[in-house]
Amino acid sequence: MTSLRFFPRITLGFAVLCVILMFPSPTICDPVVFSASGANSAGIQATVDVFRTALGTLNPNVAGSFGSGRREINWDGVPDALSAPNNLPANFFNVNSPRGVIFSTAGTGFQVSGNAGVAPVRFDNLNPTYSSTFQTFSPQRLFTALGSNILDVNFFVAGTAIPASVSGFGSVFSDVDLAGVTSIQFFDTNNVSLGTFNAQPFNNGLSFLGVFFNAGERVGRVRITSGNVPLGPNDGGGIDVVVMDDFIYGEPNAVQAVPEPATLVLLGSGLAGVGAAVRRRRQA
Repeated sequence: MTSLRFFPRITLGFAVLCVILMFPSPTICDPVVFSASGANSAGIQATVDVFRTALGTLNPNVAGSFGSGRREINWDGVPDALSAPNNLPANFFNVNSPRGVIFSTAGTGFQVSGNAGVAPVRFDNLNPTYSSTFQTFSPQRLFTALGSNILDVNFFVAGTAIPASVSGFGSVFSDVDLAGVTSIQFFDTNNVSLGTFNAQPFNNGLSFLGVFFNAGERVGRVRITSGNVPLGPNDGGGIDVVVMDDFIYGEPNAVQAVPEPATLVLLGSGLAGVGAAVRRRRQA
């Protein structure tokens, strides 16, 4: 008799446990931050390499997902026809050269700086002082959003429209002058912020900021704030114009579908109902 009374309790408890386990677990953020700045590429190279090692082996630029490792963008392979003074398509690095990212901005588009002998270098097409302001980490191209200093990087399984997430993301910045201005904000696959991290300044130098999440968190999107104004005005004083060089990030893997909360509630109610029905039957 004791075992019969105990059975419905097990059933009801199991129903509740099933619902709890099926809800997404709360975000437990455990970021590892890689940050450095210096007068030239040598000043940040060691930190960049350690970040690369944390993410894993560099994967080729092909469609699909390798499950682990990393991808990189250094801008130098972009065709001249899609570089300054022309704009870069937002999906170039998911369609033309599959690396699983699509860009978005509130501005007017995106641009990769020109090659020497083809177009003004380092965004001199936007302001003729910029080639003396910006330097490169991996010669000779740089990258920027146009009409805005804010850029969103959205992740997809390379070459597809399947939303993806990564284990970490990092960027090289050129000419970060002001502290607490240039940053990367990370969002999980539910668009919940995992934190905002600031790049170290170095006037006319290079800065690197990368964040790796090693407690199981997955990054579905990053928001990069480069300086405090879009490219155009002269740099200096309270104006801090910043551009980007290499992007380094974990291999984009498909986001796992999670049942909607309403579905989970109905499932939990159904399981609880089963437990109640068993209890009534045993009591009868």
